[in-house]
Amino acid sequence: MPPGHPQSKRVELSTCSGPARGPEPSGVEAMPVNGATATAGPSSPDQRESRTVCSPSPAPPGSLDPGSSRTPTGERILLVRADGVDSRPPEEGGGVSASAGDCSMESTATAATALDRGAVPACTVEAVTDYEGFLELEPLWSRLVDEAGIDHPFVRHEWVRAWWECFGAGKELHILVVKAGSEPVAIAPLMLSKRRLHGSQVRHLEFIWSVYTERFDVIVGRRPKDAYRAIWTYLLNQRARWDVLLLHQVPAGSATLEEFPRLAAEHGFRVGLWRSGDSPYVPLVGSWESYLKGLHGKHRSNLRNRLKRLSQLGEVSLEVVSSAEGLADALEDGFRLEAAGWKGQAGTAIRAQPEAYRFYTRLAQAAARHGWLRLSFLRLDGQRIAFGYYLQCGNKLYLLKPGYDPRFAPYSPSNLLCYLVLRDAFERRVAELDFLAAADPWKLEWTAASRPHYWLYVFPDRLKPRLLHWSKFRLLPRLKQQRAARMLCDAALKTRALARRAAARWPSSSKPREIGRRDVDARRADPGLTSHGIEG
Repeated sequence: MPPGHPQSKRVELSTCSGPARGPEPSGVEAMPVNGATATAGPSSPDQRESRTVCSPSPAPPGSLDPGSSRTPTGERILLVRADGVDSRPPEEGGGVSASAGDCSMESTATAATALDRGAVPACTVEAVTDYEGFLELEPLWSRLVDEAGIDHPFVRHEWVRAWWECFGAGKELHILVVKAGSEPVAIAPLMLSKRRLHGSQVRHLEFIWSVYTERFDVIVGRRPKDAYRAIWTYLLNQRARWDVLLLHQVPAGSATLEEFPRLAAEHGFRVGLWRSGDSPYVPLVGSWESYLKGLHGKHRSNLRNRLKRLSQLGEVSLEVVSSAEGLADALEDGFRLEAAGWKGQAGTAIRAQPEAYRFYTRLAQAAARHGWLRLSFLRLDGQRIAFGYYLQCGNKLYLLKPGYDPRFAPYSPSNLLCYLVLRDAFERRVAELDFLAAADPWKLEWTAASRPHYWLYVFPDRLKPRLLHWSKFRLLPRLKQQRAARMLCDAALKTRALARRAAARWPSSSKPREIGRRDVDARRADPGLTSHGIEG
């Protein structure tokens, strides 16, 4: 079984409509954490499930009347059992109970509450914590990605599944599904993990992410404000389980970078934002000829010269593998070329890491099934000499991994492959080529456009998270500034010492001028003398 495990038998229900006040019905305990939380059943942390209910608009604080399943504001509470939903009040036998056996989120009721508020239903949150439940989400997940207008592959179910099956060992799925009534409107692909941060063991609640995923975000279809607030209310109620919420590689302009910091600040949580880097991309507007003319003249000249010299060795062509036919051989050739350069020597190539090898193989197989795959090769008389692992999603090309045969380095095969891929993309009316990752110099020869990405850190208001925030966003920046200041100071001292040594080797500044005047006087007295003769 791939990583991940089912869990939870305790059910928690929380609402965003205000803290609970007043007496509660039998078997229900209120927890006023920016909302009412009803709990029952086993209380151990590993036997807990959650449903978060977020009203579409704030409501006055309400309380549950004794013996009633409605609040004074008209909210009807559906009490959830592990094996279904029971809306009866406690005195009629209703309540929250835990049945024996497995009780994952997907096997319980799909909605914890319903609000009698007319046409606008409340938002609820379900946490999917088992692998089978994650697999069952695929149709819903894909629909929400399309509704959200996400045009990159990195949050699609196929990508996340391949990633989890290859890198998920030792981590715990914690995917949040937001529903408006019974209709799903958002997904937060999260996981729980433990690792060290600044020397301390830290519980991370984070995106399902690693360095192989170049972009990530919450998937939000409709009602974004309500969806973000529902997710935040759930995270708030679960804050005892995590020390830091870490959302990696969120692109600039995402609502995630606006909503979560605002909601966190409302509750006194500390927030930090780190700019991880800018990814170059080429907007494919206009014609290929006009784009080519817009490139730097030296770059165009180098391309023409290298293509001409390479063509003298044989026929140069572009090959694209986009289906399952020939895929295994194409991947082996591509991974060989990717490892042929410095990556192979450094041990960072795909072939040198079993998990990465499995991931990119499974991803290519899934991409071929869905029509996203474009493994591109530069061929010389049929021999593959350069490689680009591309995916095309949402009419945009994404370069995941490049590589080339170092024997052909004088011909710049990676740039020639990029030239042919861009020309083909213009012909096929592709909207954009995204180079992803860092703004390497060779990428900037093709474009001046780049897309910033950020890591968002959220720390609960407890001692340890406060210290982590202080270390990450206060202490370390100051130490870096001091280190930079010391380096500048050291450089200034070294320059001053060199100047002093140079001054000690030469006479005072007036003496060279005196020697110069004597040279002039000697030349005037005997024009036949040369400076070399005088110096000798």
